[in-house]
Amino acid sequence: MSTAPETRAAPAGTTPDTYAASTTGTAATPTAVPPPFAALRGQLHIAAEEFAGGPDALEGILLGMVDDVDRAVREPLEIFPVCHHSPASALAMARRLREKRPKVVYLELCEDMAPLLTELRTCRLPVAVQAFASDIDGFPSDWAPLSVVAPITEASAEYQAVAYALGTPGVELVLVDRSSDHVFQWDARRPAGDDQEEGTGEDGAALHGEAVGVEIGDLRPRFAELEEHLLRHGKVRHWSEWWHQYVEVPLGDGDHDTYRQVMFLIGSLFRRLAPGDGDRVRVDEDRERYMWTRMREHLAATGIDPADCLYVCGAFHAASRVEEFGVHGADGFAISPRTATTWQYGLIPSSHAAIEAQFGLASGSVSIAAAQWTKNLARTRVRPYRLEGQAGTRKGSAKTPAKTPAEVLADKTAAPVAIPDQDPGPDPGPDPAGDRLSGFLRRPPVLDTLDEAELLGWSVDVVRAARRSGYLASTADAIAVFETSILLAGMRDRAKPTPYDFQDAAVTCIEKDAVPGRRDVRRIVEIMMGGDRIGQVGYEALPPLARDVHDRLAPLEPDLQQRGVRRALLDMTSRPELRACSDVLWMLRRLLPAGAARPIMGERRLGERSVQESWDLALGTHQRALIELGYEGVSLEQVLEQRLRRTAHGPRATTAEVLAAVEDATLYLGGRRLADELGTRALEVLAGERTVDGAPEVLRRVRGLLAYYRTAEPVLPPWIESFVRTGYAHYCTLLPTAFQDEDATTGQVAAMLGFLFGMEGLALSLGCDRTQLELAVAQSRPKDPAKTALLWAARVRLGTLSREELRARCDELLASPLVVPSYPRYLSGFVHALEPVPGLADVVVEAVSNAFGRLPDAVLLPWLPVLVTTLRANAGDLAPLLVREAGRTFPARLADLDAWIPPWRRPPAAPRAARPGPASAAPRGVALLPAHPTTCDALAELLGCTEEWAPAGGPPPGTAGAALLSAHPDTCDALARLLGCDEPWAPPDAAPRPPSLTDRHPATAHAVAALLAER
Repeated sequence: MSTAPETRAAPAGTTPDTYAASTTGTAATPTAVPPPFAALRGQLHIAAEEFAGGPDALEGILLGMVDDVDRAVREPLEIFPVCHHSPASALAMARRLREKRPKVVYLELCEDMAPLLTELRTCRLPVAVQAFASDIDGFPSDWAPLSVVAPITEASAEYQAVAYALGTPGVELVLVDRSSDHVFQWDARRPAGDDQEEGTGEDGAALHGEAVGVEIGDLRPRFAELEEHLLRHGKVRHWSEWWHQYVEVPLGDGDHDTYRQVMFLIGSLFRRLAPGDGDRVRVDEDRERYMWTRMREHLAATGIDPADCLYVCGAFHAASRVEEFGVHGADGFAISPRTATTWQYGLIPSSHAAIEAQFGLASGSVSIAAAQWTKNLARTRVRPYRLEGQAGTRKGSAKTPAKTPAEVLADKTAAPVAIPDQDPGPDPGPDPAGDRLSGFLRRPPVLDTLDEAELLGWSVDVVRAARRSGYLASTADAIAVFETSILLAGMRDRAKPTPYDFQDAAVTCIEKDAVPGRRDVRRIVEIMMGGDRIGQVGYEALPPLARDVHDRLAPLEPDLQQRGVRRALLDMTSRPELRACSDVLWMLRRLLPAGAARPIMGERRLGERSVQESWDLALGTHQRALIELGYEGVSLEQVLEQRLRRTAHGPRATTAEVLAAVEDATLYLGGRRLADELGTRALEVLAGERTVDGAPEVLRRVRGLLAYYRTAEPVLPPWIESFVRTGYAHYCTLLPTAFQDEDATTGQVAAMLGFLFGMEGLALSLGCDRTQLELAVAQSRPKDPAKTALLWAARVRLGTLSREELRARCDELLASPLVVPSYPRYLSGFVHALEPVPGLADVVVEAVSNAFGRLPDAVLLPWLPVLVTTLRANAGDLAPLLVREAGRTFPARLADLDAWIPPWRRPPAAPRAARPGPASAAPRGVALLPAHPTTCDALAELLGCTEEWAPAGGPPPGTAGAALLSAHPDTCDALARLLGCDEPWAPPDAAPRPPSLTDRHPATAHAVAALLAER
């Protein structure tokens, strides 16, 4: 743009005056003053003809940009364009506020966040203003929870405007951007890459979580080819470096009018080159209509002069072309009402890394901007605005910013600059006729002189930091970094190395090909330039729940606000008041992310409480999560109860999840009210399930709850009795299908059988019918070898298959060469059977031993890895039971192994003869029956005997027992097994009289006699 204004040419058929008037929409007269940008329009017209070969779309874009600048400059309500976290914008804002002294500041920020800004003074920046909603109404349920954050740093124009408005009497701060509710009304869920990228990765980058980011001045080219062109010709790597080199540094010393016009021009360029008219452009235009509508409403309500106001917005929105633009813009934009969603508001800690990750900035760019802000303040002597009592600043820093030694050295070597008057008095207002763009665009870039002292200090510091991180850096590396920085800057047409040039040089000269520690050189430079500053929310700005947590943990005397891990020791024996702290910590462990409260010593289970505990606490690091708990309730107990109810009543809740909620309610909240309510819900969910996926977890949870209630409660809760009764019938119904279903695993079927056999006694006492289980097992026809073995075990448990028959079937499997490859799967089923039938451990040990003893090495060696992997994958938790049984079966000494005979190969023991006694004496059982007639009647009724007592002169004693024995031999055998009698039947010639019950089972008679004697 080197063409002089005198040589400009107007289009054919027009005069310069009429051409200028046509571009501005004003009538031209021979004596009219030319518009302020007429010369610039002429230059752009000539440039378009020269470079594009004639007027076309390029001329429309170039002249349209000037029109946008002219329109924004002429607006009666002064517009102040900014870029997010730009030190140049913050510096220009501080200067302008002291010059203009506006009475009203309109700020581009969600209007419903206004009440939170007064609490910034208790926080250490950077922090983020957050709107949070967990219970949504009007949005899809899978969007929950909704979160909107607006990060604020000290080196930002928005903080300067907020600090000025809140710290100056008589100044009103008005937020005019759409509400948090409208953010989700207008924005469909877009993929990451727009202005709602998720912060993940580093600890600081995760502070914002999945929140939608809203910032003032999101200024970046949306046309990918344009950004690539700028980066390539600017010889930079990323957008943050381009902005620092070509906008941030040139505007650092610019006057107010030049700053505004350049920012208007950049915003117009990016806006006109934005791709298409998609949803994002539509949302941007609606935001601009929203903001101007709100400002006109405020002006009409208060009657304030627009000249006394200042509108702070992003440069992209400042160059707006909507009809509603300006105080005299068109009315009629309808603002939709908010949904019924209840929003909670608060402040959460932020960090430089979180801002960079969420808004797609280069790593370290915000830290470099913060360092540049501090350097600009020291160089220009501009006094920034800070909230009175702002946490994290030194006393008196609101008047004069503190300087580092490097800044003091820079002040001595820097060229003198004019110090602006800090209180110049009333501002005469902007000069709409001044054209600063022409001179700015014609002026060659000012080359900063090399600051050798600053660069040398950087080089020494980075080598010192690299040594602490494990690098073998030396003084020679510092010299190499110094010279390489100058070399890289020269290759990139820069006289003074930027922090990005220095960073590249340090990586090249120090890091080489290895990173000895946990930090690379690029991260070391970022820390040296200012580091990833992490903000903190003050106690007064915390929600009630967070303050309550701090108060309840006060007896521990921890510094909960400090980041990092702190150890807390609790001895409840010597200090009983710490039990309340223990309850809080266990609830925090349940509610907060892992690492916020981690127990080192101590545990909490059903029926168990530790007397001493040790904790690692990092509540300061997880302050955001603690604050968001405060959006859900006013106490930890309330939040936990709500979450447990939400889990139990969720549309996809499973029985295992609801039982886990019952356990948590018992552990952390105590009482029976919530536990009984959730238990009833578990009963409903169980009745509606049609799969057995959660059977193992259900079995584990029910066993634990039953054991707890049997020891801690006088009677079982009604819900758990109903649960056992319903579960017995439910799993009996699903058992045949589960045996045949290929999707149902062996462990799940074994858990079902474990529930049925383990809860059988309680279920039968509650009215269940054992016949239902017997029919379910009889109807099962599995095809899988593991499930087949599991079915055999179940039949042994029911008595329909003897142990001898089970051993015979195992022998048949080993004898068949076709079945041997599948034998490990049978063993897997047997191991799983130890869950419902733990008494089969000896049979499983026998089956494994027989396989190792009978199979040849050619078969056993390829088969052994399959066995080990199968048992480890499918029955790892049951293997210890198998190992213990093997330890009891096999000899303990190696020397005894040669002479050892397995129990299953020993010959059966000979039957024991009846115990001798006097011939005339009646058996003990015969004498026992007349002595206890009531007991005999009850036993006869239980065994199904309906005969009457013999008369007094009837048959001799023992005859009735013999008749009962002859009538019910199977019942007698069952009773003998129940009482533990394993003696065989006496031979027929053992006694001359008919065999009686006591004769055939003397051990059983003695056991019954002892039992009756105790009573």
